[in-house]
Amino acid sequence: MAHQQVSRTRPNAGFVELIMRIERMTMLAGALTLLAACDRHESADAMLIDYQQRVSNVLDIEAPTPQSPPNIPRFPDRQERLFEIAPTRLGMLDVYALRECQIISLVAERNSQLGKVATASQHWLYELELWRRLRHCWNTPAVQRLDGEDRTQLRQLLQDKTEQLPKASWNALFDSSEWVKNFSRVSTPLSPAETASLGDDLAALAYLRHMVLNQYNPAWTPESGRLEAHLQILRQQPSTARLLRSLLLVTQRLDELSHSLETRLAERPVCYNGHPNPRAETLHNVFINYFIGEVQAYLASLDRQSRAWLSAVDSLLDAYGVSRPSVTAYRLAWLSLDTPQAPWQQFHAATQRHVELWQRIWRSCGMMPGKKDPDGA
Repeated sequence: MAHQQVSRTRPNAGFVELIMRIERMTMLAGALTLLAACDRHESADAMLIDYQQRVSNVLDIEAPTPQSPPNIPRFPDRQERLFEIAPTRLGMLDVYALRECQIISLVAERNSQLGKVATASQHWLYELELWRRLRHCWNTPAVQRLDGEDRTQLRQLLQDKTEQLPKASWNALFDSSEWVKNFSRVSTPLSPAETASLGDDLAALAYLRHMVLNQYNPAWTPESGRLEAHLQILRQQPSTARLLRSLLLVTQRLDELSHSLETRLAERPVCYNGHPNPRAETLHNVFINYFIGEVQAYLASLDRQSRAWLSAVDSLLDAYGVSRPSVTAYRLAWLSLDTPQAPWQQFHAATQRHVELWQRIWRSCGMMPGKKDPDGA
């Protein structure tokens, strides 16, 4: 395989258990508050900044100055992401000699004006059909009726097309406007109200993967209509870009507030001797209503959607068995579920850091989830 396999990791068990315990405790409150949040906040950034300000107000500290989160990098240029495939050179006499392979009309269609301006996906279907006809011809009595030179030419042509097919299918995806626009830098993070599943989008990736895995399977028949329908779904929104930008935004805002909380706790704790106080009670209300009810609900949805999407993209790209260096580098740096500096891992590191700060505060106040009495840490 020409690219590095990307493995998957999960947050540590203790972190997952803590989140699940908090979610169970506040499930009803969170659901009700999220409905209100969807009406109140037009964007995720507005929700996160509001959360920063509310926590800062209760602790009587200066709210973080929100910085612009980084944007995703440009997608590799066309010449960087595509394979160069040598064109098939067949003269009319050569094509005629192979007429029993039934490729004359197919080659003529490809060389027509319409064929030259066909979409990348249609070029892929052409390459698939040409390979199938050549392979079928080689395995029928027709090959015996060819003279030695034509038979050698057919064998070489079939070998070339067999080797080129994975690269042709790769080019079909990476030269399509639907796929390139999925990584558009001109995109926005998901809003709190956008909690719908990526079902249709994931089905589109699954179908593309199915096509790639079955391109050498003569028993499978590609369907142009289904292919174009799935590509049209990918055209509707840049899911990859929006999810990545959402991860970057959340990481930025959580880290900003976590830094402020760490600075405040280094100066003095919220509570002393494990006993709550009025400020802690007010802070707890903000925690329940705004972190659990709004922010955590958004984080949970973003975690599910981004993990499902990036896993599906990973599976699709693995199916090709080939890759271009620039795409491999982009994939490891931005689409990986495992690379520590990639957005998904950075998102989980920021979330874990933030939750552990809240855990530290509630332990110091004797208010950890599950504790009935303020008996301290």
